[in-house]
Amino acid sequence: MIIAYWIVAGVTALAFLAAGLLKLVRPKEALATSGLAWVEDFTSGPIKLIGVAEVLGAIGLILPIALGVAPILSPIAAICLAVLMVGATVVHIRRHEPPIPIALVLLSIATAVLGFLVG
Repeated sequence: MIIAYWIVAGVTALAFLAAGLLKLVRPKEALATSGLAWVEDFTSGPIKLIGVAEVLGAIGLILPIALGVAPILSPIAAICLAVLMVGATVVHIRRHEPPIPIALVLLSIATAVLGFLVG
């Protein structure tokens, strides 16, 4: 079971880390032209904040359990990432876009990570 957790949590953390760093490093205009049309509805501040939340969530999935320091933070990070993905789905629905499959997949995986941690 612990091997399954590390595989799922590792892949999830990498996905959120990459997405978060992308939002932190690239300007809003570059994000809009690279397929993230939803950024048109937000200013740069909230986009960077979402990026920070994704990076911190990715770190929170791995480090507390890996270091054995405050392991309660890992399920909290999984919950926060799941809430973030619910918000992403809502944004896409409000924009009359189909919810991006990656948002729904990451929501499912974040929930699975939470299940591994709680169960």
